[in-house]
This record gives sequence, structure tokens and C-alpha cells, in this order.
Amino acid sequence: MENLRHKIEKMRALVGVIGLGYVGLPLAVEFAKVGFKVTGIDRWKKKVVTINAGKSDVEDVPGSTVATLVASKKLTATTSYTAIQELDVILICVPTPLGKTKDPDVSFILAAVRGIKKHLHPGQLIILESTTYPGTTDELILPILEETGLKVGQDFFLAFSPERIDPGNKTFGVKNTPKVVGGITKLCTQMGKLFYEQVISEVVSVSSTKSAEMVKLLENTFRSVNIGLVNETALMCDRLGIDIWEVIDAAATKPFGYMPFYPGPGLGGHCIPIDPHYLSWKLKTLNYWARFIELAGDINANMPAYVVGKVSDALNRECKSIRGSKILILGAAYKPDTSDVRESPALDVIELLQKKGAQVQYNDPHVPKLPMDKSNLSSAELTVKLVKEADCVVIITDHSIYDYQWIVDNARCVVDTRNATKGTLGNEKKIIKL
Repeated sequence: MENLRHKIEKMRALVGVIGLGYVGLPLAVEFAKVGFKVTGIDRWKKKVVTINAGKSDVEDVPGSTVATLVASKKLTATTSYTAIQELDVILICVPTPLGKTKDPDVSFILAAVRGIKKHLHPGQLIILESTTYPGTTDELILPILEETGLKVGQDFFLAFSPERIDPGNKTFGVKNTPKVVGGITKLCTQMGKLFYEQVISEVVSVSSTKSAEMVKLLENTFRSVNIGLVNETALMCDRLGIDIWEVIDAAATKPFGYMPFYPGPGLGGHCIPIDPHYLSWKLKTLNYWARFIELAGDINANMPAYVVGKVSDALNRECKSIRGSKILILGAAYKPDTSDVRESPALDVIELLQKKGAQVQYNDPHVPKLPMDKSNLSSAELTVKLVKEADCVVIITDHSIYDYQWIVDNARCVVDTRNATKGTLGNEKKIIKL
């Protein structure tokens, strides 16, 4: 243990990051920047080749930074788990999707752990960062690693630390976002905390891996439930003939006891639409029904259909049906100013409109092409002709690059799901808001 502690404090510990996506690559880069030698492990050969060429395929990580770290031999990438033989600290940052029945898919975690097991040796620290249900680290990962005969807390150290990467966030990144860590034993927690403290300004330790796993699920369940609440409030305001955006702005003037959340066309990203279902699934195994989670999930999942209903209302004003109409979707990413389309509600809205016979085009300066399994569409150039020829323009993602006054001026009608047209002048009758 003292040898590992010394290596970490002197930044001589060799660090490995399994999974070089939106979470893994930013972490690898930050640890390499302060002096650690970092090896990234990823099963996708194309990603490994990209990084070793000094390039980045993650928006928040500049290619110039990767190039500098690769050139200085602080960062390298490989598809082989044999690199683990030489490593001291290993971070697991692999995807944790849901199956079709919303059951957790931990196959990527298990594959990574089995890869580690083959090369596990005394003095290593393993930390899982992938979001999962409480109990994963000690119930699934620990037994596999202890099959080697090595004992946790003595021969190796095992902890969980929930990732808190927010793609596109210009204010909070890896270094200034507090990090939570919980280990299988107290020594595991101490080693995990020491490691993260070399890069991150504030590290908060909790009593167990289960507590650390629950932290992440609480954070995103909190957002999911509150977004579900405000989405349902938007539906109620629609029935009552009230402007939901005006109501939220007014409520937000209260300096205590209220936090504003905003309605939208549905949830996107890898976390909020997915993470609460991990907790719900786990609780079902304990004969408990997570009612808030299920209700919020149902409301949020039906928002794309509600948006399509608004498109139908807008077209009815022009005596048109969805079938055969030209619909222009603005924004395909799940959040502003990013290229991330994971679970984006835009994909659902497009699919629903196409099923109803609409001629759909989209524009997103950050997303040149949609995933092949969702649609074969490519981003159309945003021209006056494109906007004017559309029977309805639907604002799904409020990218800052869009000139909303220009869009409203040239569009026949607009369905605004983000209140992006607030403050535009002279064309109020064209706009239908969520």
C-alpha cells in the first residue's frame, strides 16, 4: 500500500483508463496534463488510432492538447488489456446502456473487469466510474477480482467514483467539479481519494461503494423527476391557456424554496433518461416500486409525441396535415452547442413525423449526419430557401449559433419547444410554444 501511495503522491503511478469516450478521454487527459503517464484502453481500433495520431474525437477535449500529450509520451492508447500488467491505477469508464426492457446492461463493465482480472497484481487500485445500480462494485466486480486469490484492501484496492462529466459545460470540467469516492474498505476509499486529489480540487469520500453508486443515481433522478414535473405542468398550462414560460420565470424570482426547471421535447444524453431506471430496476428486485421514477419516466418519454401534436396544431392553422408537409427540425443534439445525439428527443420527433408521412429535413451545425440506425438524414444547409419552403419549423435544440429573429421572420410557422424565440418581434402569431 505504501508503495502505491508513494507512486501516486509523486505522480509516478502508471494510470490506465478503460473506455475513451465522453468520460474516459477527459479524465485521461487531465491526469496526463499534471504528469501521470496514462494508457487508454478501448476496444474500438479507430478511436485508438485517432488518439495515437494526436487527435481528439471528443468535443470537450482539444486535439492540440491530445497531440501535445501524445508527443510527450504522457498519453497513449491501445486495444490490448496486456497493458494492465504494468499499470498501478485503472479507471473503468465504459458505457452502461439499458436493454429493450429497461434492464441494466452491465456487459461492458464485466468485460472490462474480466480483462483486468487476467493481469491483476498486488498494489493496484481499480475504480469504476460507469453509472450503475447500487451493489454493482461489491456484488459483481469484487468476486471476479478475488477469484485471483488476491484480497481487497490488502493486495489490491477497489472503489467506485461516479462520473460527473457534463458535455459542453464551459464552467465546470474535470478539475473543478467535486468528486465523490467510496471504497470496499476504508483503505480503498483512502487510496481512491488520494488519487483523485492529484487533479481534482475537492474530493468527497463516502462510507461505501453502494453509497457512491447511489449518489450518481440520486443526482440524475432528481433532475428526471423535476423535469417530469415541469413537463406535466406544461401540459396542464396548455389546457388552461397559460404560458408555462411566463409562470416559470415569475416563480424563479422567489429567492428560496424553489429551483427552476424547464420543459422540453423530451430527455436526452446518456445519464438522465437512463440512470433512474438503474435504481428502479434494482428496487424491483427488492420488491419495491419506485413510483416517482416510473411516473417521471413515462411523462418525459411521451414529450416527443406531444411535440408532434403541436406540429399538427400549427399545420391545422394553415389547413394542412402532417402527411406530405415539409417539416424542418432545428437541432439534433440533445443539448445546446454539442454534437451529442445520445437519446436525443430530436431523433424520436423525426421518427414520429416520418411515420405520419411528413417530409422531414433537419439542420444542426454540430451534427452533420444522424446515426444510421436512426435515420439516413444529413444536415441541410440553413438557407432562406430552406426555411421559407418548410411548412413548419420545429426548434428542438436551442443552439446559440441560430439567429431566432431571422428564423421566425422567414418561417411560415414555428413550433418552439425551448422558448428560444422569446424576445423576437413582430411574428408572435407564427409561433406555437410548448
